[in-house]
Amino acid sequence: MSARVSVFPLAGALLFPNMHLPLHIFEPRYRSMVSDALARDRRIGMIQPRPVGGETDRPPLFDIGCVGQIVDVEAQADGRYDIVLRGVSRFRVLRELDVTTPFRQVEAELLPVVGDTTLALAERASLEMEARRFADRLGYAVDWESVGRLDDESLVNGIAQIAPFDVAAKQALLEVDALSDRAELIVQLMQFFGRHGDDEEATLQ
Repeated sequence: MSARVSVFPLAGALLFPNMHLPLHIFEPRYRSMVSDALARDRRIGMIQPRPVGGETDRPPLFDIGCVGQIVDVEAQADGRYDIVLRGVSRFRVLRELDVTTPFRQVEAELLPVVGDTTLALAERASLEMEARRFADRLGYAVDWESVGRLDDESLVNGIAQIAPFDVAAKQALLEVDALSDRAELIVQLMQFFGRHGDDEEATLQ
């Protein structure tokens, strides 16, 4: 199924289905986008721009993003917004539309959930063990008791969304279809970035 989606290109900011993403909206074009979304279906597509050399106002976009529903909004007196998006569905960009709005819009194919949303016990244990190692290496304080209460989907997608990986790694996680495959990739990425935690040049790009 295809849909018209207003997109917010933001490097390093990923949204996954059923996860939440808080955003502070201050640029005029994206304030216009939020205002438009609130008047229509309250939906915005989060997508990463592809890394390019030099500054450009319209960088090329990756093919896969995630549609988010505005579930909380606070409008500021100066026109800025504080919003919270809840992930609804990943999407694939079919083409960018020629529009007169200050924000970009695409024709997108909404992607179905693929496979099971639970992990095998061994997969869950491996992910939690590597997450503890990764957090320890980078000096993160984590409430592991709360982490242990998360369902598999929230654990996997939560790590994928907030982990300090580079743009290419985050995009790779978003493009993985099955939850078990995403969990496996997270383990590999935590091992890679954990080993290079003090190396500012560590990148998968």
